[in-house]
Parts: sequence; C-alpha cells; structure tokens
Amino acid sequence: MAMSGAQARLPSLHIQWGRLLTLAGGTLLLAVAAFCAWQTWLIAGQGSAVDHVHAAQDRAIQVLAAEIVQERNGVDEAVAGVDASGLPDSAPQVLAALKQHLPQALNVELYSAGLDEVLHANYHQFGYAKAAQLMSAPDAEGAPPVETEVHGAGDRRLTMVVPLGPSQKPLGWAWIELPFAPIAQRFNAVSVESGRLQLVQSTDHGENLRLLARGAAGASDVEPVGKPIAGSNFFIVAVLPGAYIVLPPSWPFAALITLVCLMGGVGLFWLFAHPRSARNAAVEEEPLSDVQMPSQPEAVKPVAPVVAKPAPAPAPASISVDPTIFRAYDVRGVVGKSLTATVAKLLGQSIGTVMREQGLHEIVVGRDGRLSGPELAGALSEGLCLAGVDVIDIGAAPTPVVYYAAYRFNTGCGVAVTGSHNPPDYNGFKIVVGGQTLSEGAIQDLYQRIATGALEAGGGGNVREVDVVPDYIERITSDVQTERRLKIVVDCGNGIPGAVAPQVLEGIGCDVIPLYCDVDGNFPNHHPDPSDPHNLQDLILSVKQTGADLGVAFDGDGDRLGVVTRSGEIIFPDRTLMLFARDVLSRQPGATIIYDVKCTGHLKGQILDAGGSPLMWRTGHSLIKAKMRETGAELAGEMSGHFFFQERWYGFDDGIYAGARLLEILAGDIEGRTPEDIFATCPKGVSTPELKVEMAEGEHYRFMEKFREKAHFEDATLVTIDGVRADWSDGWGLVRPSNTTPVLVLRFDADNAPALKRIQDTFRAQLLAVDPSLKLPF
Repeated sequence: MAMSGAQARLPSLHIQWGRLLTLAGGTLLLAVAAFCAWQTWLIAGQGSAVDHVHAAQDRAIQVLAAEIVQERNGVDEAVAGVDASGLPDSAPQVLAALKQHLPQALNVELYSAGLDEVLHANYHQFGYAKAAQLMSAPDAEGAPPVETEVHGAGDRRLTMVVPLGPSQKPLGWAWIELPFAPIAQRFNAVSVESGRLQLVQSTDHGENLRLLARGAAGASDVEPVGKPIAGSNFFIVAVLPGAYIVLPPSWPFAALITLVCLMGGVGLFWLFAHPRSARNAAVEEEPLSDVQMPSQPEAVKPVAPVVAKPAPAPAPASISVDPTIFRAYDVRGVVGKSLTATVAKLLGQSIGTVMREQGLHEIVVGRDGRLSGPELAGALSEGLCLAGVDVIDIGAAPTPVVYYAAYRFNTGCGVAVTGSHNPPDYNGFKIVVGGQTLSEGAIQDLYQRIATGALEAGGGGNVREVDVVPDYIERITSDVQTERRLKIVVDCGNGIPGAVAPQVLEGIGCDVIPLYCDVDGNFPNHHPDPSDPHNLQDLILSVKQTGADLGVAFDGDGDRLGVVTRSGEIIFPDRTLMLFARDVLSRQPGATIIYDVKCTGHLKGQILDAGGSPLMWRTGHSLIKAKMRETGAELAGEMSGHFFFQERWYGFDDGIYAGARLLEILAGDIEGRTPEDIFATCPKGVSTPELKVEMAEGEHYRFMEKFREKAHFEDATLVTIDGVRADWSDGWGLVRPSNTTPVLVLRFDADNAPALKRIQDTFRAQLLAVDPSLKLPF
C-alpha cells in the first residue's frame, strides 16, 4: 500500500510530441541546407571547370587546324610542280615525280579521274576507309578533307586525296599518306587543366573513331557533339569533369534552396526554444480539482476528426524539350540526349490531342529494330492513352507496315518509331494523322502544344497488340508474282526490313540470298542507307560472287529502295522510276506520274513516250504524298529512293513493295532480257553533284528573288516550284536556295559533256549578271 501511495504522488510522464517534431524538422532542414550549400559550391566550380575544358578545346582546334594547313600547303606545292597534262598515259612518270617532290610521304598512289579501279576493287583487300575517302573526293566542297588510317600494328598515318590537273575537272587523283606524328605531337602539347579532350574522326558510317585522348582520366561526361577541325574529318570532343550534382545545374537556384532551408531550420529551432506555454503564460490550465463533474453522466458526443484541407497539387515540373528535334518531315534526335522516354510520352499526348480535336480515336504504333525502340514506343503509347486514344501496337515492323496497318484497321493514323538511315544512337517518329503525313507546320504545332502544355490528359486509352506482318506479306504475294525465278541478293543493312523483305521476295517467286538480314540495332556491317554508294559495295561484291541476277538494298526502316546490277552498276532511282512508269502506264494510260525536282531530264520524255502525264514537284515524301492526293497520280518517286504506288497499292512510300514490283517487271520481260539489258533501255547522261555557293544569312533568298526576275533562258522550259530549273532538249540546270543553310544549291545534267558545258556556261552568265562578285564552283 505504501508503494501504491508513493506511486500516486509521482508526477505523470508527459511527452510533448509537437516539440520533438519541431526539433526533428529543424535538424532535417539544417542538414538539407548544408547539402544544398555543398551542391552550390560544386555547381559553381563545375562551371569554371567546363570553361577551362572548352578553352583547351578551342586551343587544340587552332593548333591542329594550323598543322593541317601546313601539311596541305606542302602537298599542294609539290603537286603543283608536277606536270599532269599527259594523264592517263603519263601515269608512271607522274607518280615518280610525285614521290620525288614528296620525300616526307610514306606512300603515294595514283588513280584515274573516274576512280573506276576503286569502284570495282575488292574492299576487303583494298580497305573500306580508303575506298570511302577516295570515292567521296569528287563530291567534296573545296579540297577533300584529310583523314587517318592504320597500317600494320599501330602505324597510324595522315591520308589525303589530291586532284591532279584542273580542280573542277581533275585528270586523276593522288592518294598520299603522311606521318601522323606531327598531329599527335601538336595535340599532346595542349594543356588541359581539368576534364579531358578526345581527338576523333567521323567515318562514312556516321560513327566516331577515337584517335587520341588527353587530360584527366576521371572525366566522364562526354559532350554529344564535338567541334570540327577545318580541312579534315577530325573533331575535338570535350569530356567534362564529373561531379555528384543532383540539383538543377544553376548555382543561383541551389543557393536559393540553401537559404530557404536555412531560414526554415532556424525558424523551427526558435519555435522549439520558445514553447507555446511560455508565449501564453497568462493562460493557465485549470487544476483537476476545479473541474466540475456533472452529477449525471451525459452521452458522449463523438468528436469529428479534424482533417486538414489538402494543399493544391504542385504543377508538374517544366520539362525542357529540344525544339530542333522537330524537323521538316519527322521528329528525330539523339537517344538519351534530345530524345528520351519523357519526350516520347509528351509527343504521344500531343499527337493524341490533335487526333481528339479531329474526332479520331485509334492509332497504329510500330517500331524499327533500334535498341531504343521498345522504350520509346512504349512511352509514346502511354502518352497517346493518356490523351484518350486507343493504340494498336504492331511491335517491330518496317515503316511501310505501319502505314499498311493504318489502312488495314481503318484508323487513318499511325506512328513509326524509327531513326530511318541515321546512326544507331538516333531515333525518331514518322507521323500520320487523318491520312495526312505530318510535315513542316504540323510538326511545329506538335512542339508548340508541348511547350505550352496544351495537352489532353484525361486518360482512358487502351493498348492492344496485333501481328500484322503475315497479313502484309499475304497482301503483296497474292497480287505480285514473277513469271520466272530470279536469283536476288537482298541487303537489309541489319535494319528491320530483314525480318520481312526476304519473305516477301521469296513469296513472289525469287531465290533470295540474304545479306545482313539479321536485325541488329548496332548496324555492325554498314550504314542502312542505300542512297550512299559506299553502303552498296558489299552488295555489289556479293552479287558478283554469287552470280545473282540483281541486288536490292533497303534503308533502316524499309521505305527506300536501292538497286545494283550483276556488273556492279548502281541504278539510280530516277532510272528505276522509268521502268515503273512504263509498267503502270501500260495499264493506266494517261495517268499522272510525279517526280521530284532533282530527277534527270530524261524522265519526262520517258513518261510522255509511255503515254503518261509527267509532273515535277518539290522534294519531300510528305509533299509528294499530298500532291498525289491532289492530282490523283498513280505513281511517284524521288531521287532519294522513295517510290509511291497508288496503282494496285495504297499510295505510301514502300521500299519492300517497290522491290517486289521491280522484280515482277524484270522477270516478266516478254523478250527474256537480263536485268542489265532492260536497264540499258533507260537513258542516262552526265551530271554534276550538288554544287554550293555560300552567302550571308538570308542573302540566298534575296538573290533568288532577283534571279527569278532577271534571269532569261531563251529556248528553255522553266520550272520555279523549287528554285529555278531550266530544261533543254539535251539537259537541264537548277539553282535553288537551301532551306537549311545560307547557300545556293546548283546541279546540272545533260546527254553529253559538250551539252553539260553549254548549260553551265549559260547559267554562269545569268548568275553573274545578277551578282558579278559570285564565286562559282564550276
């Protein structure tokens, strides 16, 4: 009992949880303030370090550019002292003279003006890089850029291709190998205080080859784009010093967060040191004995819990979307840099918003074989569903299969997640809404909706998976068949067409020899771009070695077609279009055939001879499709390798279907001619590459306005839909303003060399009449 009395006299233990929470909150805020202060210091230091790395990058560019100029001047001086006027007959004497004038050269070789021996070389022995550098020299603006290649065990050399004779019409080409050591010495002499510099070389596959590195080994943040070194294919890439920075990289913002947390922590500590009892001393608790208890118990009324009114949900953090990924005809960027899953989701919302405004509720989504495809396609579908749109996911499939599925399921809408022919680290989106391929203003509208947050977000969309490839194959093979079996090499460049094209071409009756048909988003063999002759060299070699009748190639997503013959000739798309036009017009006489402004002048005559109506139009697949709908054209084609069949097909660009139609034509020749004999009936002439005249920003547009007013071509037919094109009976010339850079673009094509020269002389006179100070590259 005594113990019980003592216990009754002890004060009851009362824990003040509010004060403890105040103390804990103040401690936490001060800890956060300390962390943010550390982040502010790191961010400020990082900015200084980045400036130092960029300064070293600029110094490296200057010294290496100077070294390259010095090397080139020495070579040019030596070449100028050699008489090349007797080429090709005097080749041995010219080669001996070059070696005598270039004692520093490790190797000198001589090649013909047309580089025929390079075109037909065995590239496994000759060297792919060497062949690529030689073949690109005629198309270079100014002096061909220097590169490097390795001989033997680590013997890296500086390589140059130099024209012999007149620069506009060389009599031959010299391949010169110089020591790489002076370049390495200059690079290694550059002081790099922090971070690291990398000397890289861009290759014809769109990849970067690292040559040298200098600086701190711990630097890890590689900038995605390097700075070019003039006169070469070299770049200096900056690698920034790493730092554990988790806050947005802005020191004023980090300092503001530090200040806010510091003030909040100090405030909570003040509240802890000045409890409520001290601040309200006049208000005392009534002692227990003074509380009057009712004589009769009253019903206890339930006390309604106090529920704090929830604070408004914070607005979503602003997400920065790079506007440059919204291109003229698609959305395209570098994965993990300008193109992420978050961007893909926002794009899906934006597309879905446009669809909802048009009363459209279902869309097809497919992807090519790139490694980033599943993630980006999934995020895109998530955004579409968030906007209230149902998604038909057809999985990995060529872009034409996405278009086909949009017709098959009557959605009128589709998105192909594809990087097309771009390097492996790129990806993008080709978009069709309401039967219209989005381009230019419509693409920019998608960006503006994202930038302003004008996006549907009600949700409600669903995803269903459908395999439409078997239906696509059946649709083609049920309509297209070859009358005799042709042996075909099919080069898919490890792109997604490899999963479909061989089956289609076998299904129409061909013997298919697959080349790089395993889908691999790393593109380990060559770039999936058949418009570049370098990417067709393995196909040419394979056709020759297997004795195949023909070789066909597709780009990374299957909407473009390339063709080579057994002899190794590359059949350019405007000549392939001649065969397509003859075939279509045999069943649809008088039909309109559309081709872009860069196609050969022979195409118009071929269409007219076949009984068709030729129509030249602006370049761009979306512009071509729109013109086909407007005119009811049965066929269209571009120099890029896009072909559009409305006759027996759906009017979209489909390289796989175009390949099937081509083989149907070649195998069905009533005279039994070989593909080479048939292509020989398609005329070809001589032409120039694209020639460029640089101008000040905006000046090229003003020049074109004056040129349209003043230029006068007496006996030519003028086309002004895209610049000014003048057509004669034996050739044509074109001058147009570039839509991407401040340059004039010129191209000339004729039946023979004298006609080409006459047309160039005519254009030269007209151009100089507008601006006598122009420096023309022809």
